[in-house]
Amino acid sequence: MPQNTLTPPLTSPEQLNATLSAQGFAVLSASSVCALAGVSAQTLQSLEFTWNDLPPDQYLKDGGRYRRRRHASFEVTADAMHAVPHRAHWQPLSYNALHGGMQRWFEPMVQEVVQQAAWSALLRWLARVASAAQGDQTWFTEAHQFRIDTTDGIGRPTPEGAHRDGVNWVAVFLIGRHGIKGGETRVFDMDSPRGQRFTLSEPWSLLLLDDTRVIHETTPIQPEREGGWRDTLVITLRSGSFLDEPATKI
Repeated sequence: MPQNTLTPPLTSPEQLNATLSAQGFAVLSASSVCALAGVSAQTLQSLEFTWNDLPPDQYLKDGGRYRRRRHASFEVTADAMHAVPHRAHWQPLSYNALHGGMQRWFEPMVQEVVQQAAWSALLRWLARVASAAQGDQTWFTEAHQFRIDTTDGIGRPTPEGAHRDGVNWVAVFLIGRHGIKGGETRVFDMDSPRGQRFTLSEPWSLLLLDDTRVIHETTPIQPEREGGWRDTLVITLRSGSFLDEPATKI
């Protein structure tokens, strides 16, 4: 770990809903995630090897080679999770000025992850959190495995800058970081200059965001030694439907 990093403002499990309501985001330790989702740390750790085989992101408009990822989509309720046929990831330019407005067909997540009972438990727990805030419903959920590395000397976790994702809820799990400095998380209110900065470092710790109330970014990473990387799992939940490209009128 680099020195002089800011400790995340952890929320206790019993205060999660209240904290989300009060400030629009919360940070949970890995042990809190496991307790609330009903999964073991060992089960989550057993998924980590799949981050070592992520294909390159072919859509980076800045010409970088620093991002690898996989993507999958699900319909999730408090009690059930259903994978949907593989689909493109799409965002409007209003949410992603750099990569919005185009269909991005990332390689799908592997079955070794999405068929695990712990995966279903994790998504159903996030659906319960979202439904506690906005009512029971089906959540249209996208999952992204990311590896940001220092191949180019610098890696950009959020090349689009501070942003919203155009959904209702965003969950950012830190899976691991190795041989890097930087990667500071920043969360800002939509309607005021108030914000917080901290560095996620514990594997399977979580930043959970109300995407309608806050914007977020992660600062670039630089190598402390050769082969540095930062792995995350980003899960978004949207009410009503997936965020898809509008149909073209004929």
